[in-house]
Amino acid sequence: MQNYYRAGGLTGSSLSIPTGGIFPSDIHVPYKYHHLFFFSVDEFRYIHPESITLIRSDQLFVRSAIIMSSTFSGDETAPFFGFLGAAAALVFSCMGAAYGTAKSGVGVASMGVMRPELVMKSIVPVVMAGVLGIYGLIIAVIISTGINPKAKSYYLFDGYAHLSSGLACGLAGLSAGMAIGIVGDAGVRANAQQPKLFVGMILILIFAEALALYGLIVGIILSSRAGQSRAD
Repeated sequence: MQNYYRAGGLTGSSLSIPTGGIFPSDIHVPYKYHHLFFFSVDEFRYIHPESITLIRSDQLFVRSAIIMSSTFSGDETAPFFGFLGAAAALVFSCMGAAYGTAKSGVGVASMGVMRPELVMKSIVPVVMAGVLGIYGLIIAVIISTGINPKAKSYYLFDGYAHLSSGLACGLAGLSAGMAIGIVGDAGVRANAQQPKLFVGMILILIFAEALALYGLIVGIILSSRAGQSRAD
């Protein structure tokens, strides 16, 4: 039976398929099978044979296939690496921010017992640690908005670019958060005993924060490389 026809119009809750005289009457397929395209093999030669399957409907075997080529362009595994990069950027940056906030927060709480007037002045490490999460959020948004295979072809080159972008920003934020947490904890305790150490502590925190900023800059550059592998 080679003279199958493509699906006709919708009739109520079923899909009516004109059989062209092959069967006694039109085939009515339940609503849940409406996403399947019924076609003639001769009519759709561009479909790969492996994408053609057989389903049983109303006691009749009907050839069916889902045409993926019209909805996806590029490498099908490439978005996995792109989304992984977006997740890595946010997760690792938030891990660094969480560690820095918790570590320096413990020092602020311990110092505040004896010198409560210095609590607000010593909150700087906590604020600087919290900014790290924003860096990861920025990169994650940039990467996620750049993954749209239906609008533009997305290849493995693009996925690797987004993955490296997310890892660069995320791991840089994680290392910066660890540095800020350790310095902030020791710095606020020392500042309670010697106020002249405050400026030195701030300088150390600024250079630790710069590490995450480097990762953000490189991440933006790497994400901008996506889409430049070939001309569509």
